[in-house]
Amino acid sequence: MTTDPLTPRPGRTTGEDLPERPASLPSLTGLRFIAAVMVFFFHSSFFEPLTNPFADRGTAEGFQWLFSKAGWMGVSFFFVLSGFVLTWSSRKNDSVTGFWRRRLLKIFPNHVATWALAMLLFAGAATPLTAWLPNLFLVHSWFPQHGVYISVNAPSWSLCSELLFYLAFPFLIGPVRRITPERLWAWAGATVAGMLLLEAAVDLLVPDQPRTPEGFPISSLQFWLGYNFPPSRMFEFVLGMLLARLVLAGRFPRVPLPAAVALAVAGYALALNVPFLYGFTVAGIIPVGVLVCSVAEADIRGSRTLLRGPVMRWLGEVSFGFYLAQYLVLFYGRIIVQHGSTYGLVGGVLELLGLLLVTLALGWVLMTCVERPVMHRWARPRRGAPRPPVESAAVPATRAHGEVAAAVAATGGSGADMPSRT
Repeated sequence: MTTDPLTPRPGRTTGEDLPERPASLPSLTGLRFIAAVMVFFFHSSFFEPLTNPFADRGTAEGFQWLFSKAGWMGVSFFFVLSGFVLTWSSRKNDSVTGFWRRRLLKIFPNHVATWALAMLLFAGAATPLTAWLPNLFLVHSWFPQHGVYISVNAPSWSLCSELLFYLAFPFLIGPVRRITPERLWAWAGATVAGMLLLEAAVDLLVPDQPRTPEGFPISSLQFWLGYNFPPSRMFEFVLGMLLARLVLAGRFPRVPLPAAVALAVAGYALALNVPFLYGFTVAGIIPVGVLVCSVAEADIRGSRTLLRGPVMRWLGEVSFGFYLAQYLVLFYGRIIVQHGSTYGLVGGVLELLGLLLVTLALGWVLMTCVERPVMHRWARPRRGAPRPPVESAAVPATRAHGEVAAAVAATGGSGADMPSRT
């Protein structure tokens, strides 16, 4: 007997009450690593600073073009996934302070470790107090100055957005739960429309001069408002929350995973061809949302996917540290140690592979020596306090330690995060 996609599946609920024990989502954990690698290749394609390793100009430009939107889509994935997993794993008996404690312990230790390493290796000598201090406390993306919102360890900008998401989530989850199933699609459409209106307003109303230092065809102010400013990214997070409700209520149509992957590829191709600002989030947001839901549905059905194996799950758990370490390895390794040397095709590919493995190793060190010990020591409830909800295994910006959502929410993201420009 087939199941009507608009009929709640067994064990699902359609109102405020979410399932007592939702299924774990191991394939989403594995998918996080692919998103983090997309961000890595995006950053490795830059000419300024010269992280692009290829000597032949045509090869170098082709490599840059191919991955020119990978960072944007990877970070957007982390932000949607954060909203999805936090909603998926939420429980009514969780306290606001307990939730905030776990989320802050998830992102700040790795951030502080990579911030300190960046300051020691290269940023300390060139970064003024007015930039590194906001960066340390993850408020630097609230400043419109390019030298502040992209400072020290550049990918940390996305954690400013994740921090806003975490602070807002306890106040958003109640209203999102109260949306009737019949209106969920309308609300999801409104969030996508809001993203489009935001990018259009930035495109039409904000001056396009002076241009960004990297030479992007927009101004630094447009870049900040359209991409880095944390409230601008709330649309993706809320969309992820709404998508989780749709899946939990059995209201998301069943999309085969190959079709979802093909749609994501098509969304990426669209992002390569639309005007620059619209390639940040709008071009790929629907494919990203469909992919997240399709992978979640595959895990619910118990389908075997390449993403849910032990290797991919481990890579997904390492992805938060990998994400935060990537720019340190690319910038310090390529610019300072190798002085921006370039190579032929084989040499460039081998160098990229070597840098990726070094980044992966550093991500593993952060996970085992910083993230997990801190979570083990301080994230658990105090003795005698109510036990916090078991969080589903899957993401942006969070990592798994036997709790599912912890594995998915770190983003980043941004969870995924989440880049000089991601």
